[in-house]
Amino acid sequence: MHILVTGGCGFIGSNFIKYMLKKYDDIRIINVDNLSYGSNINNLREIEDDRRYRFVKGSITDTRLMNNIVREVDAIVNFAAESHVDRSIVDPQPFFKSNVEGVLVILEAIRNSGKNIRFHHISTDEVYGDVLDGSFIEDDRLKPSSPYAASKACADLLCLAYYRTYGINVTISRCTNNFGPYQFPEKLIPKTVIRAMLNLKVPVYGTGKNVRDWIYVLDHCEAVDRILFNGRAGEVYNVSGGNELANINVVEKILDLLNKPRNLIEFVEDRPGHDIRYSLNSNKIFRELGWKPKHRFEDALKGTIEWYVENEWWWKPLADERILHPTPWKLKW
Repeated sequence: MHILVTGGCGFIGSNFIKYMLKKYDDIRIINVDNLSYGSNINNLREIEDDRRYRFVKGSITDTRLMNNIVREVDAIVNFAAESHVDRSIVDPQPFFKSNVEGVLVILEAIRNSGKNIRFHHISTDEVYGDVLDGSFIEDDRLKPSSPYAASKACADLLCLAYYRTYGINVTISRCTNNFGPYQFPEKLIPKTVIRAMLNLKVPVYGTGKNVRDWIYVLDHCEAVDRILFNGRAGEVYNVSGGNELANINVVEKILDLLNKPRNLIEFVEDRPGHDIRYSLNSNKIFRELGWKPKHRFEDALKGTIEWYVENEWWWKPLADERILHPTPWKLKW
């Protein structure tokens, strides 16, 4: 199988590419990435000489590029997205350019190819908005809170419309918060690890009581693998780790594992429109595809922290004053 992975130099995309090349001998992967701030070519340096892998620098909004590459492949996994909520609050426009227009370009390229190409679109639990009790199922209405989440919800609806109208072989997965090696230092876990290592204050929004469900990135990769090969066209699959924790509890766990004092925690002004709790019901993927997460949160978190401690060469060039700033949405990126 010949697979196009978009956004493959990002955190989840790069982990997925390495996961697939390790698992399958008979696949070839083309990675299209525009190498924006969330991407890092070093994420894939260990496989850059693999003959089954090819990197193309480019944007999914480039119609000519997408038309040419889509004709070469049997399947597409779309990780490419602007995904940083704080940035979307500062400037929403790039999020709709990439996350909506980019998906439209891919869908049109598939339609124009005349091929039955499986298109798996990576979405997010944030499209549902927040929930105080219970968990969202795939048929619940979408109620995004941030410009980022709204752009992802738009893309989801585009994919489902192209399935119904044109019969495009589409699947969608909506996943909870990922963590693991190679995650951009702007995100909660790597930012906390890095600031604590440097004995800097660790900013926590509001009271820190906002709840997220955490999943180790390789569990997410396995879920995408299952859906890509066995998922039903036109279907959405929730993917969750079953590790619901308040942000303050995650930060405290990290400080404890690093033997750092909890007085490094600094509560800062809350993010506008900050969702209270995300929670997904993943019974559908459990039932239909037999997928369940394999990694215990505590073990995976410890391993992730160790990776950042041992790989300063990777994160140090990325950890500038913007990433380490306590209220990033107020900055002009």
